[in-house]
Amino acid sequence: MTKKIEKSFSFARERYAGLGVDVARALKILSTIPVSLHCWQGDDVGGFENFGGTLGGGLAVTGNHPGKARTPDELRADLDKALSLIPGKHRLNLHAFYGEFGGKKVDRDEIAPGHFKNWISWAKQNGLGLDFNPTCFSHPKSADGFTLSNADKSIRQFWIEHCIRSREIGAAFGKALGKTCVTNVWIPDGCKDTPADRVAPRARLAESLDTIFQKPISPKFNLDAVEPKLFGIGSESYVVGSHEFYLGYALSRKKLLCLDAGHYHPTESIADKISSVLQFMPEILLHVSRGVRWDSDHVVILNDDLLAIAREIVANGFAQRVHIGLDYFDASINRVAAWTIGTRNMIRALLIALLEPTAQLRAAENAGDFTTRLALQEEIKSLPFGAVWDFYCAGKNVPVGESWLAEVKNYEKNVLSKR
Repeated sequence: MTKKIEKSFSFARERYAGLGVDVARALKILSTIPVSLHCWQGDDVGGFENFGGTLGGGLAVTGNHPGKARTPDELRADLDKALSLIPGKHRLNLHAFYGEFGGKKVDRDEIAPGHFKNWISWAKQNGLGLDFNPTCFSHPKSADGFTLSNADKSIRQFWIEHCIRSREIGAAFGKALGKTCVTNVWIPDGCKDTPADRVAPRARLAESLDTIFQKPISPKFNLDAVEPKLFGIGSESYVVGSHEFYLGYALSRKKLLCLDAGHYHPTESIADKISSVLQFMPEILLHVSRGVRWDSDHVVILNDDLLAIAREIVANGFAQRVHIGLDYFDASINRVAAWTIGTRNMIRALLIALLEPTAQLRAAENAGDFTTRLALQEEIKSLPFGAVWDFYCAGKNVPVGESWLAEVKNYEKNVLSKR
């Protein structure tokens, strides 16, 4: 660590101490909050099933930057590089079609923990936790836009079995790694145009979910989450698993509700929803993304939405009740850089929240002194959090500032460009 970084940090620590903020305590807490990176950024949501299919379910990846991971080993190597540039110990979120099937066509109702043994070994070697998702898209049996709510019982049963097996895989992750896995169910079910019947698909979805979750699994190993959406490509007029549907389901069945930053109206922030739903459920899952005009899953940047999400978690003491995952995919830029930028920004936002003089703000608010509250809220925006961030990165032996970009450029030249 350079003397310049230490000197800047010393000044920043004194500045924050003047507002009653213990910087050392903030950094200690920050190091305990994991972020779950999403494997699908590395290969444009392709997976390794060997079905030869194309991305579906209303998902779209734009761009064709060179160096996409083509194999599990390449994807793990790219993740290793990204994780070496990100401070702290984190997690990886896997989709079901990222299993390793030995060149065989293993359908989704046949997947098992053994298809993910290399991922478990890799996570164990790196001290990481794993999260999981059934993959209910990009498959012939999801082509009509309906999976767990499909009117065809045989189709529903196929996806029910897939989700049951996904829960078992999640539990295997948790047991093998000693870190609880969050298994999140999202389905693309919905209609492009106005449906004649909005009720029946939702009744079928509730019944399917009840069947999937029928077998008890220890929360020590696996936590179940369900994920709503406002609309998607091909489901603009009707989404079976809406926010209201899954909010009711999660509350009544004691499941985690997943709040995805891109799954609501473009003018709507999920930050305000966090303290609302946590009044009634013990834990939630977040998918942190950045929608631009629609659920476009842009790389997460340090904008007001992200800062608001981080503050809501930290200021209210929710760090142990909110599971933070990322969910975006951009093929127009270097994919390792996309992971690095988004994850560092999520962590940076959490740091800024941890450095807030929350006690002073609340004291002013409780006293009815809204002048002081507003003045402080504005003044703290220019506090030297950057010096604390640089110190944290240096202390975790990852590049400080923009110096990580040179490593990514070198990796692109020597590895990615040769694929």
